[in-house]
Amino acid sequence: MTEQQDGRAGGSETYKGAGVDIAAGEEAVLRIKEKVRSTFRPEVIGDIGGFGGLFSFANHRYVHPVLVSSTDGVGTKAVVAQAAGRFDTIGVDLVAMCVDDIACAGAEPLFFLDYIAVGHLDPDHIEQLVEGVAEGCRQAGCALIGGEMAEHPGAMDPGEFDLVGFAVGVVERDLMLGPDRVHAGDALIGLPSPGLRSNGYSLARRVLLDRAGLPLDGPAYEGARHSLAEELLEPSVVYAPAIRALLDAVDVHALAHVTGGGLPGNLPRSLPKGCDAIVDEATWEAPRIFGEVQRHGDISPEEMRSVFNMGLGMVAVVPREDLYAALDTLRAAGHRAVEIGAVERGHGQLRYA
Repeated sequence: MTEQQDGRAGGSETYKGAGVDIAAGEEAVLRIKEKVRSTFRPEVIGDIGGFGGLFSFANHRYVHPVLVSSTDGVGTKAVVAQAAGRFDTIGVDLVAMCVDDIACAGAEPLFFLDYIAVGHLDPDHIEQLVEGVAEGCRQAGCALIGGEMAEHPGAMDPGEFDLVGFAVGVVERDLMLGPDRVHAGDALIGLPSPGLRSNGYSLARRVLLDRAGLPLDGPAYEGARHSLAEELLEPSVVYAPAIRALLDAVDVHALAHVTGGGLPGNLPRSLPKGCDAIVDEATWEAPRIFGEVQRHGDISPEEMRSVFNMGLGMVAVVPREDLYAALDTLRAAGHRAVEIGAVERGHGQLRYA
């Protein structure tokens, strides 16, 4: 074959020759249609394939509805998924990062859109990624009404990908949660997270993979029956449904989604200037993976707290008199919720007991 025949010099150029395969993109869309449809709510209008997702908000439950939105990605957890060749769960992480953010305002998640960028468009790869997003939406009760996939040859290598998205929800204006509702004497409830969620992976990867040289297909730690890849790709818990149940059961004052920055970077965001959160770390047990990261990296406790969630993915602030009803509701929703501390007069800070 001559250079002219294969299109590298002097011949007719094509988009596929430049690295973008339109046919593969069309095949990927066909594969994901049913997965997307499985998330639809009655308010969704039309089908996928249009220029915009349509959602009818003729909802008489709200007198003064406020739309709440959040956007996020999965960070360098995507690098672990790429290295392990497993793409079916990370979409759950993406949805969790967004819907659990808007849940902190008391919002019900309505719909979700995603954006997938790849170096080379492989329909199998896209199908797995979208299945994870769809599963996250099904768990959250929101509709996946649209998205975009883009092939970026030259900008990204084959196998590389990035996954981002955003969620839109709604809350009654008079029922919005926030620091202005929090008072000294309120109780703090922690909802456990079995893994790292989608935060701190740059440090975890550096410590476990680069510094300690642990193989992804080896045991997560001594005595573990699961691999390090399975540990690091543990999908994030979607807390939004349990939060909806909690809001129906008690007078929730505020919520804090524990993501990047850990408890110190997130819990104070839900406090008024005149109150501190007093947290007792002995009230819950951090998953072993955090101890492994700390040991292999010789990381200080302060650094661990400021990077990782340390076993808590969400904190609810409720009136002291509603504590036990709140615990019962969250446990009935499948979470091993525990009282982790209380709100006291102070200066809007987190203090450890």
